[in-house]
Amino acid sequence: GFHLSGTVTEPATATEPEMTYKVAISFDRCKITSVTCGCGNKDIFYCAHVVALSLYRIRKPDQVKLRLPISETLFQMNRDQLQKFVQYLITAHHTEVLPTAQKLADEILSSNSEINQVHGAPDPTAGASIDDENCWHLDEEQVREQVKLFLSQGGYYGSGKQLNSMFAKVREMLRMRDSNGARMLTLITEQFMADPRLSLWRQQGTGITEKCRQLWDELGALWVCVVLNPHCKLEEKSCWLRQLRKWGEMDVCPLEDGNYGNELPNITNALTQSSAHSQDSLARPRRTVFTRAIEGCDLHWQDSHLQRIISSDFYVSPSYQREGESLLFNSQGQPLWLEHVPTACARVDALRSHGYPREALRLTVAIINTLRLQQQRQLEIYKHQKKELLQRGATTITNLEGWVGHPLNPIGCLFLTLTEACRLEEENCLEISDAGDSKPPVYQHVPVVTGSQDGDESYLSLALEVALMGMGQQRVMPEGLYAQDKVCRNEEQIIARLQDLELDAVLVQTLRKQCILLLEGGPFSGLGEVIHRESVPMHTFAKYLFSALLPHDADLAYKLALRAMRLPVLETTAPSGDVSHPHHLVSVVPSRYPRWFTLGHLESQQCELASTMLTAAKGDMLRLRTVLEAIQKNIHSSSLIFKLAQDAFKIATPADSNSDTTLLNVALELGLQVMRMTLSTLNWRRREMVRWLVTCATEVGVRALVSILQSWYSLFTPTEATSIVAATVMSHNTILRLSLDYPQREELASCARTLALQCAMKDPQNCALSALTLCEKDHIAFETAYQIVIDAASTGMTYTQLFTIARYMEHRGYPLRAFKLASLAMTHLNLAYNQDTHPAINDVLWACALSHSLGKNELAAIIPLVVKSVHCATVLSDILRRCTMTAPGLAGIPGRRNSGKLMSTDKAPLRQLLDATISAYINTTHSRLTHISPRHYGEFIEFLSKARETFLLAQDGHIQFAQFIDNLKQIYKGKKKLMLLVRERFG
Repeated sequence: GFHLSGTVTEPATATEPEMTYKVAISFDRCKITSVTCGCGNKDIFYCAHVVALSLYRIRKPDQVKLRLPISETLFQMNRDQLQKFVQYLITAHHTEVLPTAQKLADEILSSNSEINQVHGAPDPTAGASIDDENCWHLDEEQVREQVKLFLSQGGYYGSGKQLNSMFAKVREMLRMRDSNGARMLTLITEQFMADPRLSLWRQQGTGITEKCRQLWDELGALWVCVVLNPHCKLEEKSCWLRQLRKWGEMDVCPLEDGNYGNELPNITNALTQSSAHSQDSLARPRRTVFTRAIEGCDLHWQDSHLQRIISSDFYVSPSYQREGESLLFNSQGQPLWLEHVPTACARVDALRSHGYPREALRLTVAIINTLRLQQQRQLEIYKHQKKELLQRGATTITNLEGWVGHPLNPIGCLFLTLTEACRLEEENCLEISDAGDSKPPVYQHVPVVTGSQDGDESYLSLALEVALMGMGQQRVMPEGLYAQDKVCRNEEQIIARLQDLELDAVLVQTLRKQCILLLEGGPFSGLGEVIHRESVPMHTFAKYLFSALLPHDADLAYKLALRAMRLPVLETTAPSGDVSHPHHLVSVVPSRYPRWFTLGHLESQQCELASTMLTAAKGDMLRLRTVLEAIQKNIHSSSLIFKLAQDAFKIATPADSNSDTTLLNVALELGLQVMRMTLSTLNWRRREMVRWLVTCATEVGVRALVSILQSWYSLFTPTEATSIVAATVMSHNTILRLSLDYPQREELASCARTLALQCAMKDPQNCALSALTLCEKDHIAFETAYQIVIDAASTGMTYTQLFTIARYMEHRGYPLRAFKLASLAMTHLNLAYNQDTHPAINDVLWACALSHSLGKNELAAIIPLVVKSVHCATVLSDILRRCTMTAPGLAGIPGRRNSGKLMSTDKAPLRQLLDATISAYINTTHSRLTHISPRHYGEFIEFLSKARETFLLAQDGHIQFAQFIDNLKQIYKGKKKLMLLVRERFG
């Protein structure tokens, strides 16, 4: 049949009643060509009711009544039957059909109507003619609406996932050879090109967002797949080419590398370029996300060698031709395919995507045989150049076009093609699986079908081999943030897939063989002995190889990981011997490299690799030494070395068992290196680093602590050495932690004291107090520290530091020393008339109280210093008041007699203080009156009242004060309101 109709009932739910829908489906040559359903649901996928009716027809064909096309049935009726049929039909649906019936009746009765010009009448149940185009039903409007909606959400609410599932739908359509695949991709692309954000991003010069970039990449890759369809018609291809060119010429079309810089070689250009050929970026044509698909339109499948490769597993060269060089076969007679690698892989992807899995596999095997041959040839070339290259220590040979991070993802494509052939599931899974599907795939070995091979090769071992070859390719870091980021992302994706493989004996053998080849591969391998200075680092890859190899061949694992530790772009100078090619070396500057946008990520990967090796080498002194040397030689960032030191410390000191001394020593050595690196540079984590180092040295033991105390000057600043290092080492907790005996405790204390005195000499300002504290228990050391403070007091120390030490001295029971230091501090101080809230006021009051308690002589000595340094009336009057309240000399210094009498303000030394206080009040009054505002009048009157109290302490004080007030009234008579207040209060 051609037309299927039926009713579908949806059972009632808790919230919805039972519903019945009418469904009609047209189909032609096993494809559904149109659908209608009463539910009115709009989606790019069929609604559940259409699916239900289709499945019913497929599963129960005998339950569906098969009828002749309606035109045949009508043909068998006579005039009366036809009249009856039409009238009953109109009655059954009179509301919907009547207007149409009237219109048709009018047209049939009019002799010159359009309907009467055509012979016969349409029959929806009769199906299409054999020449008609037949394709699956696709609701184009719905596709447009959905893509527009998802794009407008800008990657939020899982819209990126939705778009990816639409791409997966396109891939599925291509695989089913459904001609709507390209149509749906065209609709999606039109919406992508109409995304209003594109012109915005272009104006602002900002790159497209990360999520969006990945979607554009997939779009570009899908178009490459579509145009490489091995069985598409020429007119289809030229139609796609016109479309792609039109999109590519639009200003807003995103560029292939995500920025406006470097481009990669042409898709059809099969040369492996050495960097000497790198063109000037200005001369390069603009390459958009569609450029590769446009170039792909030039490729065809007519090559007879290619046809033979993909059409037979047993295509081999005749045995008599196997001597000598051949471009078509290797020495075993297996076919080679010598096309530019990413292009050849794009063909594989196209075969796979268009539902030709066997053909895709055959081409993949030919590509791998070609790569193997290239690897062999490169090894031979290297053997001839090895001596010269090792002498120069560098190479100019490199691939400008890396396979990992390439827009066509060649390695990922070959790996997928091979592993899909080995999956244990019944169905081959789609490339983009749902994120919820977290069960790793299970693979089995499937032998490679071929005419001339040893039977032990499997598609699975080939998958591993090609992934290792591709990841190990030595290649230059591409330009631009996006391209560099893509290298990292693609590498992580391939490694994640590799980790799904369970390594059995066969795969371990493949792994070992390939690792040895990579180590010996010279400049063609990223793990070779010499690499280009701008080569993409191998840390992430080597970390995977190290972990995979370790259980099977530890020596090889370490050799490889240690080789990969380098990061030549960070070495400060260009290696000698490379000068002949200055054009591709970054200008040598000690700064970071602005061209390497992902440098931070790469350095952290280098650190991860080192950490993995340290963990594995725990307990093995020799291996740990080698790893430590590699870290010290290759890692240039102090914060990363600190992270490694912390990692090593954590692993060395497990909570549930004893510490591992070998690894602890490594942690300590790394910590010491960090100290030396950050000693003269500012680092916000420095305090944390110093504290951590002391903790680590404490775990190592008393010898380590002695050592850091003795060599403090190469590791710490004097302040750190005294306030953090020595203080922590001498703390009660450390003594307990190490359970030291008396001689060990003494040795540590002696080292700490020596350090304290050295630091106090070097930086008395910041270390004097700590030094005194550390030397408290040793008389000679304490005296030496005190002497250092006295010597430095006149020049290198501030009053705050001196007051702090003076108070400490009083607290320790050295009041006379405290007095001496306080006097020295006073000479550095200067308090102006208006500084009545200065932080040093408390120190001044304390110093005067100390002098007063020591006796008259000390007070007499400090008062001239106070008068010279303090010009603030309220502070001076406070000191004066305190000195007159009690008798001096109450500290009771042995051997001194004190009279116990209160001191008079008329006699020295208080007379001098009183005069200074009165004079300060007079000066302050004049200063305040020059800038006084009415809102401060009340406060000023209170100030004069305080002044009067001080004036009255003098014998003729009341006369002096009265004169002072008269004077004010005379000078400031213009301030009438204020003078009125003065008269009211003081007469």
